Amino acid sequence: MPIPTDRLRGLVDRAGTPMAKFAVALVAVHGLGRRETCHLLLADLDLARGRLTVRRDLRHTVYLDELTHTLAKDWLRDRHQRWPRTANPYLLVSQQTVADDRLPPVSTMVMNDVFRPLGLSPSKLRQDRILDEARHTADPVHLMRVFGIAAETAMKYIYTAHPERRSTLWR
Repeated sequence: MPIPTDRLRGLVDRAGTPMAKFAVALVAVHGLGRRETCHLLLADLDLARGRLTVRRDLRHTVYLDELTHTLAKDWLRDRHQRWPRTANPYLLVSQQTVADDRLPPVSTMVMNDVFRPLGLSPSKLRQDRILDEARHTADPVHLMRVFGIAAETAMKYIYTAHPERRSTLWR
């Protein structure tokens, strides 16, 4: 079932920090998964070209819309002001990960803390975003390219969004 529009409206604005706003946009607008989002590297973000390379799971490129581009710049500015000397290569960092000599990615707990006040999980937001896109297209290849999902997963979204297209072989 889709998330009601009134629950999605203003979602990014309700996120508390520049990192939270950027993370919410990556999940809600671009359909990235929690694990993908946590493991993004600074080197994966190309602001000049307005794109983000997602290397986890199935590699794909996210083309940043104006909002996400602005939120990325805001987050990078905040990150640099807070931790100008951090060597942590991950795009999203926390106070704990910048101080850790092992340079880990941001934790699942931090991501949960971003989404908990919003009342929506990253996985539910991702599913909703992919389903919304599937409603606008019946092209599984498009879903695979945009969201970095496997063919079987793309077909499940297509069949959910367009049950009339399910062949008798899939019943």
